[in-house]
Amino acid sequence: MQKHILIPTDYSKNAFNAIVYAFELFKNYDCTFHIFHSYFLARSAQGNILFPEPEPAEYDAVAQASEKEMMLLKNKVGLLADNPRHTLHFDHKFGTLIELLHEKIRSKNIDLIVMGTRGITNDREVAYGRNSVNVMENIRGCPVLAIPANVSHTEINEIVFPTNFKSEFNEKEMKTFTNIVQQANSPVRILHIGKESDLSERQKNNRKLLENYFEEVKYTYHWLDKVGVKEGVLSFADQRKSGMISFVNRKHWFFGSVFSNPLVKSLGVHSKVPILALHDSRN
Repeated sequence: MQKHILIPTDYSKNAFNAIVYAFELFKNYDCTFHIFHSYFLARSAQGNILFPEPEPAEYDAVAQASEKEMMLLKNKVGLLADNPRHTLHFDHKFGTLIELLHEKIRSKNIDLIVMGTRGITNDREVAYGRNSVNVMENIRGCPVLAIPANVSHTEINEIVFPTNFKSEFNEKEMKTFTNIVQQANSPVRILHIGKESDLSERQKNNRKLLENYFEEVKYTYHWLDKVGVKEGVLSFADQRKSGMISFVNRKHWFFGSVFSNPLVKSLGVHSKVPILALHDSRN
C-alpha cells in the first residue's frame, strides 16, 4: 500500500538531512514524498496594526525567492532520488506552517511527517526549534518523526517506547509505527516508569491492546521505579544507545511548552536520536 510522507523544508541543511533520512528509512516501501515549503510575511497577518500591509511586490519577491530555492532543492534531491519505489512531489505555498500542514494532511492523506529538529537558524543551544515543537504539539492528524541535526540513517538497534498504559492508541498511527519497526527490523523496548504490580485494570487492558498492535514485532518490557519520566526515559535510551524514541503524545503531556519544558532541550542535546510522536486517539 502506497504511503504518503510529508517533509516540510525551510531549505536548510537540517531539513535536507531529514529528506535523506526518510528516503533511507523507507527504501523498501512504495512511498510518495511530498516535500513542502511554506513562506509567510509577518505583516500580512490580519489585525496587525503595528506595521502596514505588505505591498504586492513584497509578496511577489518572497514567492520568487521560494521558487528559486525550491528549484535548487529539486536538483539536489534529484541526485540521490534513484529508488523506483519512490515518487516525489515538490510544492511551496504562502501561509502559516501549521495551517498549511493541516491542509496537506487532509488533501494528500498523509501517513507521516518527517522533519528536522532545528531549522535554518541552526542555534546549537536550542535542541528543538520552534517549528518542530509546534508541529509536534499542534499536528494531531498523523505521527511526526523529528530528526536531530547531523543524525544519519543507520541500523536502528532498538526503539524505546515509553508508556504509562493510559493512552488510547490511534490504530492508524500505530500501524505506521509498526511499519517503521518492521522496516528497521528493530525490537521495541516498552518502558514504564513505575512498578508492574501497581498497574490498574485499565492499564492492564491497554497493555493487552498494545501487545495486539505489536503482534508481528519483537518487543520486551522494562520497568523503572523511583525516577522521573524525563530522567528515566533519557537515562534508559542513553545507557542502551537506543536508535529511536517513540511515544504517544497526549496533548501537553510529554513536550509541554516550547518555552517552559526542559525535556525538549534534553531530548535533543543528550539523546541524539530521532523522536517519533504518535497521538492519543482522544486528541
